[in-house]
Amino acid sequence: MDITQLILDDHAEQRRLFAIIEQIDPKNTDALTKVWDRLSAFLDVHAEAEERFFYPELLKLGEGANDADDGTVEGETEDAIEDHNKLRDAVKAVAGHAVGSKAWFEAVGQANVVNSKHMGEEERQGLTDFRINADVAVRHHLAVRFAAFEAEHITGVKPVNKDPEGYVDKHG
Repeated sequence: MDITQLILDDHAEQRRLFAIIEQIDPKNTDALTKVWDRLSAFLDVHAEAEERFFYPELLKLGEGANDADDGTVEGETEDAIEDHNKLRDAVKAVAGHAVGSKAWFEAVGQANVVNSKHMGEEERQGLTDFRINADVAVRHHLAVRFAAFEAEHITGVKPVNKDPEGYVDKHG
């Protein structure tokens, strides 16, 4: 078990849930609500798990990979935390619209855009950086903690934005 693979698996599930929402009839607000509730909780739990387990270790072991912001592990981590904040805000914005309405689908679409951008960067940067610089035992140990956290919080966590620079200062 490897935390980088668990994160990739979560990314695939997030993409799948967004695609499911796109295929549900707007009049089926019950199904839309249920799938969105699952997806929004999953997005929050996933981000929190990364912030608790993955990024602190990436800051210790990473060097910055591919197109990392300013070429450093600190830059790629700050960017990821900022992306998580943008995603939390995008998820929160969905609640301001009637489920199934055009505005609701647009807000969900915006959350998808923010999330997709973040996942692409994370897959090229942080995950690559960690696979290169963290040994398999570390990746396994973190995967166990990550999986247990997500299982414990399957119904969600309280979404809290974080200061990206303060996060790096605290964990770097």
